[in-house]
Amino acid sequence: MSSNVNRASAQAKKVLLIAANPAVSSTTGWPIGFWASELIHPYWTFSEAGYEVQIASPDGGDLQVDSFSDPRDASGYSAADILSLGFLSSAQHAALLKNTPSLKQVKVADFDAVFLAGGQSPMVSFIDREDLHRFVADFYEADKIVAVVCHATCILLKTRLSDGSLLVKDKTWTGFANSEEAYADAFVGKKIQPFWIEEEARKLAESRFVVDAPFRPFALRDGRLITGQQQYSGQRAAELVVEALGR
Repeated sequence: MSSNVNRASAQAKKVLLIAANPAVSSTTGWPIGFWASELIHPYWTFSEAGYEVQIASPDGGDLQVDSFSDPRDASGYSAADILSLGFLSSAQHAALLKNTPSLKQVKVADFDAVFLAGGQSPMVSFIDREDLHRFVADFYEADKIVAVVCHATCILLKTRLSDGSLLVKDKTWTGFANSEEAYADAFVGKKIQPFWIEEEARKLAESRFVVDAPFRPFALRDGRLITGQQQYSGQRAAELVVEALGR
């Protein structure tokens, strides 16, 4: 009985999942998008908690997964990610990545939390996207949960609140680590990202950027801000959102 009541009450909770639109890397020339597990694992976590989930993107339209994050990719880099494989192989779920609404089509007031998935595209399409920065700041200033993982955390280098202060001022947060960038560069034999998040974050005197061991699930919550280190941290970050909002 109580389980049914909890699940029924959770129906009112809604999470907006934002993924980056397809782009082209300024350093490699590759077509880039969002990292599958960073969207799909949180989607599963929120769905299991009974939440309503809306997938959106800054410009709207069809989304594209980074090839290395697709379990079906010939590289085999993410072949063990059976959760993403199931989502992408399901016509019902894969359709959620088509014709996504844009920021202009969604309202902060309609959601309890926003969750930004990472991937390679955010490093070129999120970093200077001021309307996205304002949208995230609006969520935070509406006393709602803001969760950001992996390379999407690049927005926290620039997102400012209405008083002009950085959202991460006096906050402890995480994001993709220098050690992980170095590994990725070595793996493909070239520089992948135009900048490194940890390197830039440590230049911010009024916030505390921390990382765990490379490629180990790590997420943390500081008030209404939740951040995850890399692609293995999406579910952990989503679980912190559920912990904050309740079931």
